[in-house]
Amino acid sequence: MEDKKFLTVDEVAKEMSISKSYAYKIVKELNKEMNQKGYVTVAGRVNANYFNKKVCYNEANI
Repeated sequence: MEDKKFLTVDEVAKEMSISKSYAYKIVKELNKEMNQKGYVTVAGRVNANYFNKKVCYNEANI
């Protein structure tokens, strides 16, 4: 995956091998968590670092 700041729903679906509709649910949930922590989010996109941390793609989390 490229070094991007935000991932689109399509990229999340492809990365996790899931449907686009399920990727929307994941993005929405992650953005909700970030909003509760005081971060600004963009609908339909998720912060790439937060996504990687939450789905354990970062080796530091394993």
